Amino acid sequence: FTSFLHLPGTSEEVAPPLQQSFMIPKKEINMVSDMAKWKRSQAYADYMGFILTLNEGVRGKKLTCEYKVSEPIEKLVALLNTLDRWIDETPPVDQPSRFGNKAFRTWYAKLDQEAEKLVATVIPKHLADAAPEVAVYLKESVGNSTRIDYGTGHEAAFAAFLCCLCKIGVLRVDDQIAIVFKVFNRYLEVMRKLQKTYRMEPAGSQGVWGLDDFQFLPFIWGSSQLIDHPNLEPRHFVDEKVVNENHKDFMFLECILFITEMKTGPFAEHSNQLWNISAVPSWSKVNQGLIRMYKAECLEKFPVIQHFKFGSLLPIQPVTS
Repeated sequence: FTSFLHLPGTSEEVAPPLQQSFMIPKKEINMVSDMAKWKRSQAYADYMGFILTLNEGVRGKKLTCEYKVSEPIEKLVALLNTLDRWIDETPPVDQPSRFGNKAFRTWYAKLDQEAEKLVATVIPKHLADAAPEVAVYLKESVGNSTRIDYGTGHEAAFAAFLCCLCKIGVLRVDDQIAIVFKVFNRYLEVMRKLQKTYRMEPAGSQGVWGLDDFQFLPFIWGSSQLIDHPNLEPRHFVDEKVVNENHKDFMFLECILFITEMKTGPFAEHSNQLWNISAVPSWSKVNQGLIRMYKAECLEKFPVIQHFKFGSLLPIQPVTS
């Protein structure tokens, strides 16, 4: 899976060839029958490879462990801090309906306007031409401004954004842990703040049968973190005390904490799928099961993938290798 995570010390470390012609990504999946094209695409292979590379990279590691933080990682965190600050500067408005606060549209308009500039702060000058292409994924990653909703398709756009930064060589193989623990984790915090502040609707929620209203990837990577943990087993994550004591170390438990803050009533009722997962005997089984479920419930669902955009970095063309 490391073909697009530039390996340090190999010839791959040189800047990508400048004849690379970037393009504004666009939708390619317009009907259910197009889904076959997606599953055969270079984009699907690279996206899944990226998710699985990171899954291995964080295996058995705590959020609080020591890891390398490169300059591009710092710049990505600064970018996310800017989005967070804009939430503070754009308070919710008074409106009759409880959900979908229209102030989100004001916040989003600002991102729409500034995205390319923000992305340009993260990538080096010789790759400036990539900014418009990469910025599209950033804009797609925060929710829909018409419907004021957010879901796993938006989350996938953020992973695609990070994947593109790997493909152009901005992020490297030794950034793996920081990509998940520093950048993706900060992204989650900002998305939770958006969801709370503007009372965003879940996009395409399967209600009680979905894993979670908003996210999926932190459950995959978070379960990988817990593989071979000496005493935390899957059955423990429904225990409030365990969650309170360990959530700062494990992304999976952070997700559980957020769900319990946002939902009332018995856990088994509001989060039935997760409740079922707590009965799985080992974290590696949970991890494998979640990867299968992610493919089936997110990546192979037309309502999610119809919004995905394809460009030069994540092409719709069939896999070449």
